[in-house]
Amino acid sequence: MSASKKVAIIGAGPVGLSAAAHVMERGMTPIVLEAGPEAGHSIRQWRHVQLFSPWEYNVDKAAERLLAPTGWNSPDPQVYPTGGELLEQYIEPLATRTVLRDLIRTNSRVTAVGRLGFDKAKTKGRAAAPFEIRYQNGKGPETLRADAVIDASGTWASPNPAGAGGLPAIGEREAAAQISYGMPDILGNERARFAGKTVAVLGAGHSAFGTLVDLTTLAQQASGTRPIWLLRGSDPAKAFGGGANDRLAARGELGAHFASLVRSRQVHVEAGFPVAAISQSDGRLRIATSSACCGRSIVVDELVVATGFRPDFTFLSEIRLRLDPAIDAPVALAPLIDPNEHSCGTVRPHGARELEQDDRGFYLAGMKSYGRAPTFLMITGYEQVRSIAADIAGDRESAERVELELPETGVCTRGGVEGGSAAAGCCGGPAAIGVDACCADDAAAKAVGKSGCA
Repeated sequence: MSASKKVAIIGAGPVGLSAAAHVMERGMTPIVLEAGPEAGHSIRQWRHVQLFSPWEYNVDKAAERLLAPTGWNSPDPQVYPTGGELLEQYIEPLATRTVLRDLIRTNSRVTAVGRLGFDKAKTKGRAAAPFEIRYQNGKGPETLRADAVIDASGTWASPNPAGAGGLPAIGEREAAAQISYGMPDILGNERARFAGKTVAVLGAGHSAFGTLVDLTTLAQQASGTRPIWLLRGSDPAKAFGGGANDRLAARGELGAHFASLVRSRQVHVEAGFPVAAISQSDGRLRIATSSACCGRSIVVDELVVATGFRPDFTFLSEIRLRLDPAIDAPVALAPLIDPNEHSCGTVRPHGARELEQDDRGFYLAGMKSYGRAPTFLMITGYEQVRSIAADIAGDRESAERVELELPETGVCTRGGVEGGSAAAGCCGGPAAIGVDACCADDAAAKAVGKSGCA
């Protein structure tokens, strides 16, 4: 039965390609639909960014088995790649030098997914109907039928807006020409756009930190460059992360370095600044905390919005989804990753059981499965799709078996950085120097023989 199954995979990023490799190993046929012109299209938008995880956490085992006969050289597992190196040394060889090259349909944007002949309200006989996937390519609209669907389309194309309430700030769309989202290439392709300008960066995560670090470097090269950090919360120190306690060392180092730039006043800080309105004046942007006259405001040349991303479910309106109402993740996964509650350490590995939706055979995977939570690791996605492929093939034992041990993140926050409610002493405070634990509570738990993170 497995050999006759066709599995549609939405997205040819690292998790989508990993899904295809695992589906093939199970004797099934994957068809990968990629909206961009090449595999890894979203990564190409941030190819200048260094990952926080080394190669050992970025290469999928099934994909590695596909690459081995091609003469592929596995990168040094301890090296931290950039997005560009991830593309050149892993994604591109996987997509062009293995059998996957004949199974990837690029320039194929999925516009709708449903059950053939069944609208969402109709139940009887629904589970036996194949999925119908509609997509648009250069030739026009196309249709694909499949026995199962894995949506690994990510969230890069739907960034969160600047508005503090989750809605776009008033005037945000009209000012789009002077607003960037995510992590622009400030020291590379987009240098001319930011050099000599006053640039505000909104956000309290590592994307914001990396952008502000680049701006301080640019300020040393181009006079007149002035970085401003806009922070919704009131205490900048709560955003800096776990530092030396972070088991993802590169992430801890970035937080510590950025903190030193703030302390030395190379970055101007505007804390307690929930953006409500953006207006244009004499070619510049006025960013305000209120649409009325009584709020605070600053005037800048450019705004970078680094407030995270959210999933796009618009093309899944005919699929029966069961999502957490707060973070848009599958309901069984949400408690494990909810940034309002999740603190200190590792997200437990999970798979098909947590990710399958009410329409049996439809799964969310990769960054999209995390909804609005920011804690996703690539290797987590690889474990997800290994389990999903086993589940589709009918191997429930393998689908429920955990085959992944994640690094402890060492981040000790509760309530989320942007919410401003992270408690400085959560988890008992930081672990003692030299103790292999992400926080004091974790150290105490390990001292009595417990595993995982406290």
